[in-house]
Amino acid sequence: MLRLAAVLYILIASALGGAAVILVLSLNMMGGWQIAGAFLVGCLLSFPAAWFLARKIYGEMNGPRHV
Repeated sequence: MLRLAAVLYILIASALGGAAVILVLSLNMMGGWQIAGAFLVGCLLSFPAAWFLARKIYGEMNGPRHV
């Protein structure tokens, strides 16, 4: 599951980091620290998202759960 989470993290971090940078630039914040901070926040927020998605995908690959 860790390998799946790592692959998902690469994809999700680039998407969330890029979206955060676009958001900062659209708010006319052109400072280098603002752009880098937005990208860092996007990358940090992608850790739990990648872990959650990996857990869901891995769980479905091993068969559905019976309640």
